Amino acid sequence: MPQPPTNRSPATPPARPDASMSLLTHVMDHSLDEGYAEASARREAEGTAGLPRTLKAKLALAAGLVLAALVVTLGAAQARATAPVLAKERQELIDRVERADRHADTLERDIERLRTDVADRQREALKQQGGRQAQLVALLSGATEVHGPGVKLVVDDAKGSSSGGGGGPRESAGFSDTGRVRDRDMQRIVNGLWQSGAEAVSINGQRLTALSAIRAAGDAILVDNRPLVPPYEVLAIGDKKRLGTAFQDSVDGQYLHVLQESYGIRYSLSPVDEAKLPAASSLTVRTATAEEPKKGAS
Repeated sequence: MPQPPTNRSPATPPARPDASMSLLTHVMDHSLDEGYAEASARREAEGTAGLPRTLKAKLALAAGLVLAALVVTLGAAQARATAPVLAKERQELIDRVERADRHADTLERDIERLRTDVADRQREALKQQGGRQAQLVALLSGATEVHGPGVKLVVDDAKGSSSGGGGGPRESAGFSDTGRVRDRDMQRIVNGLWQSGAEAVSINGQRLTALSAIRAAGDAILVDNRPLVPPYEVLAIGDKKRLGTAFQDSVDGQYLHVLQESYGIRYSLSPVDEAKLPAASSLTVRTATAEEPKKGAS
């Protein structure tokens, strides 16, 4: 018995394995857009592909090189033109400085000569006015150089001049660097030597008198406005045995010992058989006269 016909759909082709990657396949097969491809093909056909852009780049590079060479050439020419002028001005400035230095040296020599002349006249006046005690007056006033036995005291800053510990005689004075010798220290040392029996004292060759001033200018110590540099060598004329012992036992000698123990300030005291102290560089001579009482005055 024949079977009845059935409705069958026409056969469909099987799907491609890469059907799900159609976009990626299209990009791989057509790497260039049609418009780009046509433009590239047209330039290749005309034989002018890339020529205008390359020519412009070469022209721009050449113009830049020419401009750079022009700038360098102008700079070199200007430097050559101004070099003689600058050299002349520099030499004129050097000549002015040298002339000023020579003039200052001449004035310094004149000042020193006048200072020596004034000191000699002052010492002569002290000798004349002193009468029989002229030698003693000249000695006490520092008008003449002296020599004889005494002691030598060398005082120096601490190594590195580092700050000391808290407390002590220097912290109260407001010093930030307690390892440095200060003007107040030198004042106490000199006063201690005078009190211990010194007849004449000098610091680094500067003779001290009753009118001498020990002051500070920054970190420098000044004696009669003349700066000193460490180490400070203090010479004192007197009985070398008694003077050294009396100073060490004095309050100022103990003060110096505290500076050594607490802050590292270095010092050494030794007797000397012969110490020579120069005359004071500047003296202030003052005179006074006694008026006779007027007749009839009560």
